[in-house]
Amino acid sequence: MLTNRITDIAGLRVGHATDLRLASGVTALLFDAPVVAGIDVRGGGPGTRETDLLDPERTVARIDALVLSGGSAFGLDAAAGVVAHLAETGRGFAIGPARVPIVPAAILFDLLNGGDKAWGRYAPYRELGHAAAVAATRDFALGSVGAGTGAATANLKGGIGSASAEVAGLDPTGLDPADWPVRVGALVAVNAFGRVTLGEGPHFWAGADEIGAEFGGLGCPAAMPADAFTWPPRKGSAGASTTLAVVATDATLTKAQARRLAVMAQDGLARAIRPIHTPLDGDVVFAVSTGRVALADPVIDLARIGDAAARTLARAVAIGVHRATTPPGFAGPPAWRDRFGG
Repeated sequence: MLTNRITDIAGLRVGHATDLRLASGVTALLFDAPVVAGIDVRGGGPGTRETDLLDPERTVARIDALVLSGGSAFGLDAAAGVVAHLAETGRGFAIGPARVPIVPAAILFDLLNGGDKAWGRYAPYRELGHAAAVAATRDFALGSVGAGTGAATANLKGGIGSASAEVAGLDPTGLDPADWPVRVGALVAVNAFGRVTLGEGPHFWAGADEIGAEFGGLGCPAAMPADAFTWPPRKGSAGASTTLAVVATDATLTKAQARRLAVMAQDGLARAIRPIHTPLDGDVVFAVSTGRVALADPVIDLARIGDAAARTLARAVAIGVHRATTPPGFAGPPAWRDRFGG
């Protein structure tokens, strides 16, 4: 039975470290065993660490964890905390007797949201990263936690969202019935320059992809609101926003296929946020494969998995905003629930 979390993919755990005084935090995604991964970067102002090694031609084949962090460039230190935790538990890429944990990371900008950023010489993100890794579990919170603590969109509070789905339509010929069906999951920290709702109303752009009432059950409006495509009111500079996402599948993928999955999943951001991939955003999508199920048709099946991942990511974006709350002292837009109820 699905819990509608990325951890419906076996072998994944998610942990948050939330600092309400700082109005920021870290989200860590840990893997019980190393996974194949890829990345696609579309935003004009990204901030990343250890992502070059995800290129299919690079030597390292698998990674041990992923980190999504607030704090802009300061938040890149969070990966060091996750590396420390993995080293303490004996994880990492073996080079002779040494082990080096492989932990790519990406950051979002939340430095102007009203939190206390007077941290002195060293920012606190390394310790937050370690705490997030220690806290990693299959059951984790959504909304204004972890990397989503200080996140915002153009008109509403942002946050952490997650969703999952089984992939329909794959031909199970040649697959072990015990491995069926293939699953996809998504995890996202929504901190976008654009809106996730149609104008200033309550309806989500992702409404057509909603399952049940996972983000309010409003569906699509009867008519397109007059302000649906108006330019967001927020002002900013390059890199001052960013949506960070991870999509995961238990299908067996190569690094090149994982990169293609990340490319297809970016469409989920485009379905859920408008505008997206602007010079003001640093949008990044990671894709990971645990390799539980070998695909019968690597081309057609990958296409179906990518389509499902895009729809799942769109749902996760709306869920993240729908579940967000307004932290004390937050200097940003209101939470969806504060504005529309429910």
